[in-house]
Amino acid sequence: MRVSAKSDYALRALIEMVVREDGKAVSAEELGKLQEIPHGFLQAILADLRKADIVLSQRGPSGGWRLARPASAVTVADVIRAVDGPLVSVYGLRPESVTYNETADGLQQVWIAARDAIREVLEFVTMEQLATRKLPTAVTNRTANEEAWQPH
Repeated sequence: MRVSAKSDYALRALIEMVVREDGKAVSAEELGKLQEIPHGFLQAILADLRKADIVLSQRGPSGGWRLARPASAVTVADVIRAVDGPLVSVYGLRPESVTYNETADGLQQVWIAARDAIREVLEFVTMEQLATRKLPTAVTNRTANEEAWQPH
C-alpha cells in the first residue's frame, strides 16, 4: 500500500480539527500552518472531504472547517477513500474486477486478501482514536511486533 501525500495531509488536517479544545471551526490557513501543508493542496483536499460529508465549511468571521460528524464516526479508511478512492486497486480497477488467465489467476486472491488485511486496520481506526492517541489494541499489537518496523 502506498499512502499518498493527499491522504496523509487529509488525516493530519482532520486530527488538528479534532484536537481543538474549543470545538470551533478552523481556517484552512491555520490548518496549513500547523501541519505544514501547502495552502492550494489543502483547499483541494478539504473540498474532497466536504463532498464525502466528512467536513463542513462555515463562512463568516468565525468561519473555517470542522467535522461534519463525530470524530468517532470517521475512520482512516473513510478519509483515504474520500481523497484517493479505493483502498486497493490494481491498475485503477478494484481487485474483484481484475481478470487474469488461469496461469496468473491466483493474483486476484492475493489482491483481495491484501485489501481485507488493510481494511482490518484502516476501517477500525477513527479520527477520535488518532487525536487522543488511543489506538485499538489490534493496531498496537501489530506495532509491538519488531518485524512490523522493518523496511522489507
